[in-house]
Amino acid sequence: MARPISGAAVTTTDHARPTGLTLSAVGLAHDLVAEMMRDPPGRTSPSIYETARVVSLAPWLVGHADRVRYLLDTQRTDGCWGPPGGYALVPTLSAAEALLTVLRSPSPVNTPDLVRAADRALHGLTVLLDDPAPLPDTPAVDLIVPALVDSLNQHLDHLAGSPAVPSGWLGRRLRPPRGMTRERLDAVRRLVAAGAPVPDKLWHALEVLPDLARSASGVAPLFPGTVGASPAATAAWLGTPHRPDGRQALAHLEETVRRYGGPVPCATPITVFERAWVTATLAKAGIHVAASPGLVESLTATLGPAGTPTGPGLPADADTTAVTLFALSKIGIPVSPDCLFHFETGDGFCTWPGEDGFSVTTNAHVLDALGQHAAVHHKPEHRYRVAVDRLVTALQERQEADGSWSDRWHASRFYATACCVTALAEVGPSPLVSASLAAAADWVLATQRTDGSWGNWDGTTEETAYAVQILIASGRRSPAVIDAVRRGHAHLRQDDGRDGPALWHDKDLYQPVRIVSAAVLAAQHQAHALMDALPEGA
Repeated sequence: MARPISGAAVTTTDHARPTGLTLSAVGLAHDLVAEMMRDPPGRTSPSIYETARVVSLAPWLVGHADRVRYLLDTQRTDGCWGPPGGYALVPTLSAAEALLTVLRSPSPVNTPDLVRAADRALHGLTVLLDDPAPLPDTPAVDLIVPALVDSLNQHLDHLAGSPAVPSGWLGRRLRPPRGMTRERLDAVRRLVAAGAPVPDKLWHALEVLPDLARSASGVAPLFPGTVGASPAATAAWLGTPHRPDGRQALAHLEETVRRYGGPVPCATPITVFERAWVTATLAKAGIHVAASPGLVESLTATLGPAGTPTGPGLPADADTTAVTLFALSKIGIPVSPDCLFHFETGDGFCTWPGEDGFSVTTNAHVLDALGQHAAVHHKPEHRYRVAVDRLVTALQERQEADGSWSDRWHASRFYATACCVTALAEVGPSPLVSASLAAAADWVLATQRTDGSWGNWDGTTEETAYAVQILIASGRRSPAVIDAVRRGHAHLRQDDGRDGPALWHDKDLYQPVRIVSAAVLAAQHQAHALMDALPEGA
C-alpha cells in the first residue's frame, strides 16, 4: 500500500498482476491526490473570456498590464481567440471589447499594438457573427453575446472620430448572430433594476450587467470572497477597490491573480468539483483513494437536501452532487442519494431545476450514484432501481446512430460517450445495454487516428483517455479492440494531458487540469491491467 501523503492514500484495487508501469500509474495518482489536497481552490486553465472581462471591469486590479499582454499574446492569426468555429465567438467578443476599453482609457499602453489587435478582432468578429451555424450551448451565451455586442458598438461610436484608429471603424456596427435576440438580457436587466433578488444561477454571469452589478439585490461574496465563483462577476460586484464591504472580495481577486500570474480562470474555487471528479475517476479505474478526513470533509461540507454546488455562489446541481455521492460511496463513506430526486423530471434528471435542455453526462453520473445504492435493494419496485431503469432507457434513447453521445458540458463526444458507457457498463448485462456498448466501441474503433490518438478537432491526450476507457468498459476483447487500446496507450504515455486544449464548457472552454490528469492516469492503469491479463503473445 502506498504511504499516506497529506492525509490521502492511493492503492490499486485491481486483481491483475501489477507491473512496473501499473504501479507507476498508481504512484502518479497518489501524487495527484496529494497535490490536490494541498491546493483547496483547485486548478483550471486561464480563461480568455474571464480575463478580458476583468481587464474591462477592474483596470485597478494588480496585474492589469499582464492581462492586456496575455490577450495580445493569445490572439490567433485570424484575429480571433479560443477554439475553432462557434466556440471562438464568446472569447473573441470579450477580448475585443476589453481592447477597445483599454484604448478608451486615459493612458492606454501599447496603443499601436492594441489598435492592430482590435482591428484584426473586428474583422474576425464579422466572420463569426455572420456564421449561420448554431452556437455551442455554453452557459449564459444568450446573455453574454448581446451584452458584449452592445458594448462594442458603444465603443465604436465613441472611437469613430479618433485619428488613432482605422477609418474602417467609422459607422461600423456589429449585429448578434442570426436568431439571437436580446430578449433574455432585457428581462434580466429589468429584474435586477427593479430590485428583485438575483437568482443563484445568474450570479456566475453577473458581469453582463456591469452598471447594475454593484447594487444587485441579495448578491454578496461567499467565502473566500467570491461572487458566483467567477472573477469577472466578483469584479463587477466590487466596481471599485474601495468598496467598504468588499475587502474580502478584493483580497480573493488579488490572490487569484497571484496564483495564475495575471490572467484568471472562469471559475474558482472549484474544491468540490475537482475532488469529486478526481476521486470518482480514479475509483472507476480500480485505483482507490483513501477516505482521509480532509477529503471527506471537503466533499460533505456543502452537501445538503438540495445537493451540492461546484463552488461557492453557484447553485447546487445534480451533476456535481451525483459525482460527489459516487466518490463518497467508492471511498467507503456512503451517503443517502435521496437529494438527487430534487432534480428528477419526466425525462430523467435535470442539472438544476429549470434547465433548458438535457444533459446525458449529468444523467450518466446520476446513474453511477444511484446504481451504487440500487445494488443492495433487490426489489424491482424500489425507488432507486426504478430510477436506474429510467436512466438506462433515457441514455439509450439519446445515443447517436453512430454509437456516440454528445453533451452540453463538454466539447468532445468522447467525454460524453465515456460517461455513458462506463455508467451503463456498471448496470449489469442485458441485451439492450450490450448493444449500446458494442455500438460505442465500434464508433471508437472507427475514429482512431493514425498516431493512435482520438479527438474531435485534433488528437488529444484527454480524448484518447476517454476512448481507451470506452473500449475497456465495453467488455469487448477482439483483436481490433486490443490493438486500438495498445496504440492508444502508447499515445497516452507521451504526456499527462495537462497542456492539452480546453474542452469543458463554461462561459468559454476551460480545462480542469487535475481532472484531466486523473482521466489519463485512469486510462493508463486500465490499459496496463488489460495487457497484463492477456495470454502471452496476444
